[in-house]
Amino acid sequence: DLERIVDAAEERFGPVDLYFANAGVGGGAGLDASEEEWSRSLDVNVMAHVRAAKLLVPRWVERGAGYFFSTASAAGLLTQIGSATYSVSKHGAVAFAEWLSVTYGDSGVRVSCLCPQGVETELLMSGTRSDDPVERAAARAVLDSGELLRPLDVADHVMEAVGDERFLVLPHPQVLDFYRHKGSDYDRWLRGMRRYQDAVK
Repeated sequence: DLERIVDAAEERFGPVDLYFANAGVGGGAGLDASEEEWSRSLDVNVMAHVRAAKLLVPRWVERGAGYFFSTASAAGLLTQIGSATYSVSKHGAVAFAEWLSVTYGDSGVRVSCLCPQGVETELLMSGTRSDDPVERAAARAVLDSGELLRPLDVADHVMEAVGDERFLVLPHPQVLDFYRHKGSDYDRWLRGMRRYQDAVK
């Protein structure tokens, strides 16, 4: 499918210069998540990025220019209360974007990684309507932690980051504060996350 999309785009518009790896799935839970749930999360949230990069990055290196834009999540820098599959796969998406930048950044390949918190999408809002109390708690944890942004607001941040060629794109400024706190005292951050988890159950 990716090959057909890229071929169709290049046939109509010319070489692909910018690719947004934006597909994502939520769902899953903790240790009770099935093998199928794990496979689906890793396949869409990580491997779709890998497949696209395998297809496009060699062409960009040859041309000396290209831009890979990865949509991850604040869960990829912090964690997602209630969903191991989402947390792990979004950490993987961030790590792959970092690796791309480190490995190909000096070959003309620019990389950005979007890590928003609450965005008004069906992916998030469906959790608030779920019959599963764990999924509802996961959605509530996101909604209670900061401002809910509209997709168009996030798009403004994305385009600004592309213009600046900035790697880490954080539409919610508090995510950077949380990330700094996490790095400066991991054990304290973990204790705080456990308290927050208890509060949203």
